[in-house]
Amino acid sequence: MTYVIRPVKAAEWQRLRELRLAALADPIARVAFNETLEEATGRPDELWQRRAACSEQGAAPLTFIGEAADGQWGGMVVVLVETDEEMPQTHLVGVYVRPEHRGTGLARELFRAALAWSWQLTEPVVERVRLWVHEENGHAEAFYRALGFVETGRTEADPKDPAAREREMVVKRE
Repeated sequence: MTYVIRPVKAAEWQRLRELRLAALADPIARVAFNETLEEATGRPDELWQRRAACSEQGAAPLTFIGEAADGQWGGMVVVLVETDEEMPQTHLVGVYVRPEHRGTGLARELFRAALAWSWQLTEPVVERVRLWVHEENGHAEAFYRALGFVETGRTEADPKDPAAREREMVVKRE
């Protein structure tokens, strides 16, 4: 399957909201998100409008989507810019591929776009890209490793379940 990978446009905020809600409702993907479906459903339209507008302007948080030939959005990844850590970095969040688009290479294409955008930033110059993976999400962890991400040793509690852990993974600029 072929996809156009691109940032969300401001006028597409309702489709962005729908994709995020689909991700949070997905029983397999749900463990990957720190937000619940109930929380996201209650978010005001202005939040979704701002997120979509930032993406169209090429500013973080930037949401890349994979659009299939039929116009359906097959998945997404969100890129945040963080400058308050030990080094400037981007942070990938909101990674989701709809079940019917899994196994098509879409996730790899979304990551390729997010990483390319991260490496082309000039203010700040990003030295690494990070993400957090839930300890129960072995499939995602294997995918991230295949893309060159490695564990840093940092962990934190899952905000939805303090007994569960998330692990930080990074890929550094070559």
